[in-house]
Amino acid sequence: MKRTLFVGESWTVHSIHQKGFDSFTTTEYQEGGGWLHAALESGGWEVTYQPAHVAATHFPSSVEELRQYDCVILSDIGANTLLLHPDTFVRGKALPDRLQVLHDWVVAGGGLVMVGGYLSFQGIDGKARFAGTPVERALPVTLLDHDDRAERPAGVAPLVRLPDHPLVADVPAEWPSLLGYNVVAARPEAEVIATVDDAPLLAAWSHGQGRAVAFTSDCGPHWAPQSFVGWDGYAPMWQNIASWAASRLG
Repeated sequence: MKRTLFVGESWTVHSIHQKGFDSFTTTEYQEGGGWLHAALESGGWEVTYQPAHVAATHFPSSVEELRQYDCVILSDIGANTLLLHPDTFVRGKALPDRLQVLHDWVVAGGGLVMVGGYLSFQGIDGKARFAGTPVERALPVTLLDHDDRAERPAGVAPLVRLPDHPLVADVPAEWPSLLGYNVVAARPEAEVIATVDDAPLLAAWSHGQGRAVAFTSDCGPHWAPQSFVGWDGYAPMWQNIASWAASRLG
């Protein structure tokens, strides 16, 4: 059984309810990766899930620790969460750079997937901050140095450019519309399998002895609406992505 580490897709919402003179607050924890998690498990993958607040302390800090996984999927989790372990941020303790560790693991044969979102690639207000990091060097795309969102509230239809590529094998040729994506540029060596607005949606390449994939839209609402997560090509696509990324070259 192939093993993947699925990281991110969690958040906490703290709301203020103002009712005239009086107010109160509520706090709610939410997760958005259930569709992708289920898609991988239905394809025989063993999924270890780390919500963002867990990844802050428990994401592997060495190539050796990462070797227990065939694939790592980062989705809607910014660079700071992996850079700033609480022991470093609060206590001033020097610890390994986990972005560099992730890059080195890919070079040694690991499979990396980054999924789009408000805290993926460069993200909203540029706060995901992966531009210029070792993780960007491992990806098949280069990133902007500012807010990279392309909001498409009316919907935008993906176009499959390489229908014979393994990432889209057994996936229907027509894809449901998406509501947004992160704008990136494909590296010259990368294969761009699908696009939106002529921008990369699904890109892949080999890096060192490993592989990396960029999917620049979301794995769930809001950018990937119910018509996308309920699409009959959704699970095969993610299973193909994880399997291809996990196929080591060395």
